[in-house]
Amino acid sequence: MGGKTSGPPDPRVIIGRVAGLHGVRGWVKLFSHTAPRENLLGYHEVELGRNAPDGTVAWTPAELVEGRRQGKSLVGRIVDVDDRDAAAAWVGADIAVRRDALPAPDEGEYYWVDLIGLAVENTEGEQLGTVASLIETGAHDVLVLNGDRERLVPFAIGPIVREVDLAGGRILVDWNAEY
Repeated sequence: MGGKTSGPPDPRVIIGRVAGLHGVRGWVKLFSHTAPRENLLGYHEVELGRNAPDGTVAWTPAELVEGRRQGKSLVGRIVDVDDRDAAAAWVGADIAVRRDALPAPDEGEYYWVDLIGLAVENTEGEQLGTVASLIETGAHDVLVLNGDRERLVPFAIGPIVREVDLAGGRILVDWNAEY
């Protein structure tokens, strides 16, 4: 199990997705990965990504020119999209920003994207796996590890997560390998 995956990091961070249509004037429903969800609306220069036929993601520069909370969700308008048919072409597209557009996290805080791919070992020196994803549970986030088997480890700084070494590509946890 090594550290982070090889190659340069993706300069984009996915912060949401175009989830559906809203009205007939080109507005779309937005699903946000930001906390709080309204933070998505603060990013105007974005890229929209759709799966290409060759399996890659085709990214298109775009601009979120308007947006607001609508009930429990968000709605917004993409520049030069002014009718329902044009908006429909973007449903399902990921919304990304350049990594350097994100504010620096506070001490002891991490962007999930920075944790993906880190090796996780416990205080006994046992390799538990590599962070494949994270789950938000409300109480605390949970690391999903891939290794000899899938493991779920609470991302509780202090009692469980003892150290996050982004530069070294590793997370040290107080977690039994049998869990």
